[in-house]
Amino acid sequence: MNGVDFGFGPLEAEFWRLVFVMTRVGGALVAAPLFGAVTVPPQVRVMVAGAVAVLVCVWTPVQAPAQMLSLAGILMVMGEVLVGLTLGFILQLSFAAPIIAAEVIGGGMGMNMAVAVDPVAGTQSPAIGQYFMVVMTVVFPALGAHLQWFALVVRSYAVFPPGQTWLGPERFDLVAGFAGQMFLTAVAIALPVTLVLLVVQLVAGVLSRSAPALNLFSLGLPMGVLGGIAALMISAPVLTDLVTRLSAEALDHVQDLFQ
Repeated sequence: MNGVDFGFGPLEAEFWRLVFVMTRVGGALVAAPLFGAVTVPPQVRVMVAGAVAVLVCVWTPVQAPAQMLSLAGILMVMGEVLVGLTLGFILQLSFAAPIIAAEVIGGGMGMNMAVAVDPVAGTQSPAIGQYFMVVMTVVFPALGAHLQWFALVVRSYAVFPPGQTWLGPERFDLVAGFAGQMFLTAVAIALPVTLVLLVVQLVAGVLSRSAPALNLFSLGLPMGVLGGIAALMISAPVLTDLVTRLSAEALDHVQDLFQ
């Protein structure tokens, strides 16, 4: 028994099995960037976790621990939460790349002063970051990547069965390596616009030296903003390709965790 017996027999055993499976799925949803947003009501996350847990219970022979409220049972539940959070955190790392790129671009344009509350993360984000997050939020589900991520969450029960959920130092090293890859992707996203802004700043510096009467600040800021907006418009197809590759790399990183 699980410490609490309501007298429903096999039905109650299936209920505890469902609750046990929901711990991993729920942890993944909480850490994932789209499903774990503050704008998503907790009731919706619970319903999605329950729906996925029902499928897991049907497709896999996962069983709840005999004594879920014992020390061994609590440790198994904590292991399930650890795996779920890791699966969602890897996806979160991929979604952080456009935000870092937006910080770099906004600093070059002088737009970091224009911040707004990000409804997804619940924190302040520059205006360029809002644009990048909208693109990422549209492209990721359009590619069906969210369905593939759910499939990987279900597959994790075969790779990390309950009771064997300690990831080990080598897998934590992989997660740290994914963070490094995220920074490289952020640089690739910001590089085209940053190069244009560098040219704009050089032109503004030459003009200020040629005509000292011109105010560098009144001239450089509008040129930087206009040049950055033009560069964002020109590099829009490149941004879409990079976000598509970023979505594929996020799923590849989750698969690498299963090796």
